[in-house]
Amino acid sequence: MTHLKPPQAPLQPPTLRPYQNQLIKDLYVKLGQGHRRIAIIAGTGAGKTVIGGKICADTVARGLRLMFLVHLDVLVGQTYEKMQAFGLRCGFIKAGWKEDPEAPIQIASIQTMEKRSWWRDWKANVVFFDEGHTTVFSQIGQEIIYQTHPKAVHLAMTATPYRIGREQLGDHMETFVASPVPSTLQQMGYLAPMQYYGVAPDSQINLDGVKTIAGDYDERDLKNACDRPELVQRIVEEWQRLTPGKRTIAFCVDVEHARHVAEAFKASGIAAAVVDGSTPIRERRRLYRALGEGKLLVLTSCNVISIGFDEPSVEVGLLLRPTQSRALHYQQVGRVLRVSPKTGKTDGIILDQANNLKRLGFPEDIKAYSLPTQKEPGTHEPQPTKQCPDCNRLMWGFVMTCPGCGHRWETEAQVHIEELVEVHSEEVLRQAELRQQIAFFRQQRQKAYREGAAPNWAKHVFYREYGYLPEPHWCLGSIFGINPTPQEMTAYRNYLARIQQQQGKPIAWVFDEFQQEFGDQSEPELLWR
Repeated sequence: MTHLKPPQAPLQPPTLRPYQNQLIKDLYVKLGQGHRRIAIIAGTGAGKTVIGGKICADTVARGLRLMFLVHLDVLVGQTYEKMQAFGLRCGFIKAGWKEDPEAPIQIASIQTMEKRSWWRDWKANVVFFDEGHTTVFSQIGQEIIYQTHPKAVHLAMTATPYRIGREQLGDHMETFVASPVPSTLQQMGYLAPMQYYGVAPDSQINLDGVKTIAGDYDERDLKNACDRPELVQRIVEEWQRLTPGKRTIAFCVDVEHARHVAEAFKASGIAAAVVDGSTPIRERRRLYRALGEGKLLVLTSCNVISIGFDEPSVEVGLLLRPTQSRALHYQQVGRVLRVSPKTGKTDGIILDQANNLKRLGFPEDIKAYSLPTQKEPGTHEPQPTKQCPDCNRLMWGFVMTCPGCGHRWETEAQVHIEELVEVHSEEVLRQAELRQQIAFFRQQRQKAYREGAAPNWAKHVFYREYGYLPEPHWCLGSIFGINPTPQEMTAYRNYLARIQQQQGKPIAWVFDEFQQEFGDQSEPELLWR
């Protein structure tokens, strides 16, 4: 029995965002320079599947063949759906899916590849490693790079290039290209602004007796430390206090812990369910759909929704599993970073009972991506932080007076409280102020357009208010949003043409202003109609 269904109608290929197009251009520059092993770093919400699909489409358009490796069964279907959107013919190396060795793209499950051999002689020009921080290091991945396909181009896509242990992605890839970091994507409106809440020191999970195995906490010890009735009940109470009625996912230690958390929510009258590795894919999709529709409010999980879960409407993440893995930490927080205008989601919220934020940092603190190696792990340890004993706010270690409540470390005794309280990195505080400035500028651009004033009027108003000029990329979608209609684009062209004639500006000014609002991929012919 096959999972394949013939497409009902031709699908419209996704429109890439400007930074996605730039990343792909950067990739082709690297290939033109002779690099054959390239990491593609694109954080959660940056659109990895769209970027990957466009690379696959370009590969096929050049008459080349590509092998696309995934390590989770659920990712096979997601990958195929994206390939369909680009109109690509695919074969599969996956149990239950139709084999088609003549297809130019092979979507391959690492688990199935271990049981089959014909792919070793399939002449792939490009090998694409999805979740490259995992697939590259598998036995199959290493065999492909160094034995069966050493002359192919190897592309390793990942949101989190850092791994626990000595061996790193840079030991197998030569160079990298990257999307903007999360804080930049938030500024651009592609990721949701975040709120973070930590737990009081005397309410934190006690990790004193928890051993470290293979670079992370031992799961058996974690269960004893985390799966405790008082801790489970506490997170339900904090959810009710801070985020009632919001769609939520919970990251738990094991299946039993996930079940206990779901049961505690249900006992409080909150619709909750569990998803784990044994949950059939069709049932997972039903649960995800119920969560997106609001019929289910809390979905608990163990090692299932950290990767491959794509439900932008989720507003809250519960970090209930302590970890030392920065990759896992950012993947979990990333499940809440996506925007969802359809459901009115305005921001994401993290309730951290595991103390992972203080241990591993905030996604907004990432200043730049790098390609780590054994010699230079590139773990980007967060700066030393401390937690205010009065309000539980996290701050840099050198700060002697809490900016939230005024607590001074030199003189006052510590006082512990029980409730989760909001915590901020310095970058989060800066981004909150910056978002206000961007919103102000975009409002002025909308007002200028409504009143027929020149676009520069908004810049002058912003300069008077803040003392510096706004960034050009703040203009993108500021008046008509990210999905303008052709009619809106034509109206804006007419508006610019009138200003250009009134002020005697060159025609190049019209092009520049048009692209600032609609992006580099806007249809140039609209300017000439």
